[in-house]
Amino acid sequence: MAEEQFDFDELIARRGTRSLKWDIDQDPDVIELWVADMDFRAAPVILEALQKKLDSGVFGYGLPTKAFYEAIVSWYRKRYGVEFSRTSIIPTTGVVPAISSILQGLCLPGDEVIIQTPAYNCFFSSVRNSGLVLSENALKLVNGRWEIDFEDLEERASREKARALLFCNPQNPTGRVWTRDELTRVAEICEKHGIFLISDEIHGELTAEGFRYTPLASVSPWAKDHVITASAASKAFNIAGLQTAYIIAPVAEARNRIDRQININEVCDPNPLGIEALIAAYSDRGAAWLDALNHYLDGNRKVIEEFVRESLPGCFLSPQEGTYLPWIDFSSFGKTSTEIEKELLHGYHVRVNGGAHYGETSPGWIRINIATPRARLREGLRRIALWAEDERKKG
Repeated sequence: MAEEQFDFDELIARRGTRSLKWDIDQDPDVIELWVADMDFRAAPVILEALQKKLDSGVFGYGLPTKAFYEAIVSWYRKRYGVEFSRTSIIPTTGVVPAISSILQGLCLPGDEVIIQTPAYNCFFSSVRNSGLVLSENALKLVNGRWEIDFEDLEERASREKARALLFCNPQNPTGRVWTRDELTRVAEICEKHGIFLISDEIHGELTAEGFRYTPLASVSPWAKDHVITASAASKAFNIAGLQTAYIIAPVAEARNRIDRQININEVCDPNPLGIEALIAAYSDRGAAWLDALNHYLDGNRKVIEEFVRESLPGCFLSPQEGTYLPWIDFSSFGKTSTEIEKELLHGYHVRVNGGAHYGETSPGWIRINIATPRARLREGLRRIALWAEDERKKG
């Protein structure tokens, strides 16, 4: 088969398609660089699988068959050298419902759950909505790189009410791709203090050149048996709307408790289209598309690095190791992230995410989605540069 070509520069009109990302604003001139949703057409192999399902004309309840489980097992084995049993997989509708169900299945009201801030906004709501108590292990900026405060993490893990660490690998929003040594130390702390280690790895496929995602469950014998992984093909392959995800829980007792909670929460039935899409994504052709995507994203990372250097000289861009969500410190402008977010939207017609959504450790952080055609990204950044220029004139 000839090598497939993928056009990531194609400008797809998404406004008016009932898109959360593009139809949230009534103003048709707004450029949407916010929620973690890519503007690229899905991989041809996925579109072909969905078309075959559409041609059947029947969309009843889906069943994750042997092919679904084997696709996941094979993907981790071939791409990351990680082995686990298909019996450890629990299908579900999304990573957020998975996280909530895991927490509710394994913890009791009042238990403490450690998260590392700044953190994905749904981590906060999943913990609080489950009747649990947030314990914030703030990440530290050390020589321009985000690091885990292991001393503080150990202290929090040792507390009587500590029950779980809700981890993010790679980290959203800082973009850190954790090293094997860092992951090993995280696992050792959780093993030492007997707390559950839950790892959201939905951004695992999205790493910059020179960085490699390491599944947390692969770093030690204890991690292999005890880490509970929540992931999906949805982020890397832009199929989040198909609502299909999975949990990998090797220990039978924990898996049974989680599976029971998944059923209590009624999030046990993946979308039938999502099942087909995942199987197609986790194929050799899907892997080729993903590799091409990461190469294109590397180009967009260079664009935003140049933009910050030339147009935002007083701002700090966190090193882009993973995800497609650069994390930038705008605090030199003396405004909160919420103020900046609103001013960019209403005055300059570009929507970004203010850091307040993620429990920013200091005010003024902005998260920008660069998973969009380069021409659109450049225009969005041009508008941000105009805002910055106007702010400097005021000062």
